[in-house]
Amino acid sequence: MNEDFRKQPPLKLAERPFSISKPFETHLENGLKIIIFEDSKLPLVSYRLAFRFGEIDDNNRQLSIMTSMMKEGTEKFSSKQLADETDKYGASISIGSSSDDTIIAASSLSIYQSEMLDLIAEVLFKPNFPEDELELKKQNSIEGLKFNRSDAGFLADERFSKIVYGEHPYSITSPTVSQLENITREDLIALHTEKFIPNIATFLVVGDVNKDELLAELKAKFGDWKQGSVVSKDFTSVPQRTKKTLTIVDRADSAQSNIVIGNLGIKRTDEDYFSCLVMNQILGSGATSRLFMNIREDKGYTYGAYSSFDKRKLTGTFEATAEVRNEVTGAAMTEFFYELNKIRDENVSEDDINLAKSYLTGVFPLRVETLEGLMGQLVSQELFDLPKDYLETYRENIEAVTIEDVKRVAQKYIDVEKIAIVVVGDKKDILSQIESFAENIETFDVEGNLIS
Repeated sequence: MNEDFRKQPPLKLAERPFSISKPFETHLENGLKIIIFEDSKLPLVSYRLAFRFGEIDDNNRQLSIMTSMMKEGTEKFSSKQLADETDKYGASISIGSSSDDTIIAASSLSIYQSEMLDLIAEVLFKPNFPEDELELKKQNSIEGLKFNRSDAGFLADERFSKIVYGEHPYSITSPTVSQLENITREDLIALHTEKFIPNIATFLVVGDVNKDELLAELKAKFGDWKQGSVVSKDFTSVPQRTKKTLTIVDRADSAQSNIVIGNLGIKRTDEDYFSCLVMNQILGSGATSRLFMNIREDKGYTYGAYSSFDKRKLTGTFEATAEVRNEVTGAAMTEFFYELNKIRDENVSEDDINLAKSYLTGVFPLRVETLEGLMGQLVSQELFDLPKDYLETYRENIEAVTIEDVKRVAQKYIDVEKIAIVVVGDKKDILSQIESFAENIETFDVEGNLIS
């Protein structure tokens, strides 16, 4: 049997054009923006009520408690009743916040459109923040924070964020115990009243809906929502790095070291976004990337080594990360810097860039073929103020990235001479291996206190 065909990879299929119909957009008189995307392939509807405020706007770190409390009791339902009501429709509803935004998310069968809009309105307008639920939430959050202090990944992220972002609010990765203890019901009511206003909100609906009928319901249920004041804030500038630094978080008796190497990167709307996407795909964005193939597959130091850009609204970071055995901490860092320098100093090959582009353009349609996937893309497009044709032009923007672009953004955003190195591990086991990587070395304990 002739099996010569196995010696060659299959030919790349011809690309099918990606097209998507334009969603309907309008505003209610109170400033609430409405985006409706009609898709009747399945009898499902996805809802997002997205607000342009996030943890960056919350000086007292009360937002995560407030959003989690909005489902713990309303004027009409107790926490259990609300859960039962949602389950009755085979639906889901959640509320969460990130650095830059806060979102009420829901989904259901299309036949329950009216009921879901009622539930969204209930948790939006009528949470009563019951005292007993608040005390339980605070205690659980405090215990969770204590647990985080035992987690190396949390400690690495906390320290790296403080180093790179300085006094900027992005540097804060969690509330403190005292902040949690001091939250009152009155605080949550005030924060809810201040932040949940229609003139900084967008209601996105994707799925099996009739635009005109839905718009009439949205006007009836959300048209009387009163506008609020939008306070503009001037945030502290992020620090400009001047030298390479090494920070150790001393975690006694740790069998592993958590390594984070990085610096400031790009914001989501940066013109270098697509070039960084391709560059990082080659460097560390998956199981075929250089970092993974070197540090895991070739050296066997870790289960995975990766790099990423954390792209936020105002700025972001570049990070290269891995968890390695104590005894190979220094050797792993040597390989990290080998790959970081290589992608800065040498042109990537045609095969490398073509493979990266093929993956990124190939996986993109899969991310928007489901209702929730398409909704996620539309929410990002709205909250980050991306171009209206972002989805349609994604592939051509990826294909336009050149070998020279990859090298240029690597040199621009991976500053190996001024990079921040954070290692969480047992200092007595790892210091001698890594002290040569930077002249400036600081040590913190797991509570975040500077030791030396």
